Amino acid sequence: MNEDKILPKELKNKLDKNEDLFLLDVRNPNEYAIAKIKNSILIPLNELKNKIKEIPNNKEIIIYCHHGPRSQEAVKILKENNFTSVKSLVGGIDVWSRFIDNSIPQY
Repeated sequence: MNEDKILPKELKNKLDKNEDLFLLDVRNPNEYAIAKIKNSILIPLNELKNKIKEIPNNKEIIIYCHHGPRSQEAVKILKENNFTSVKSLVGGIDVWSRFIDNSIPQY
C-alpha cells in the first residue's frame, strides 16, 4: 500500500481509538449534504489552495472524496505546502458507506 493512502478499515481503527485526526472532505457541498463521515470538515478541492491555513499541520490528515481521485489530488497539494502526515482514503466515501458504515447513503 502506498504511504499516501489509507484503507477504510485502517481509518475505522483510528477513529475507534479516538486518534486525533483531521478528516478532510474535498467533495462539493451538495455531495457533503448527501453523505459524510462524522466529524469531517468540508473544504472542496477547488477551494483547497485558498483555505490551506484552515488545516492543522500538527495532526494526521485523512482526506476523502467520492471515489478517490480528488482526495489524491488534495494529498499532492498539501504535500507541496509542507504537510507531512497526509493520506487519501482508498475508495472514498463510496467504499466507506458500503463496507464500514452502511448508515451513510450511497450516491
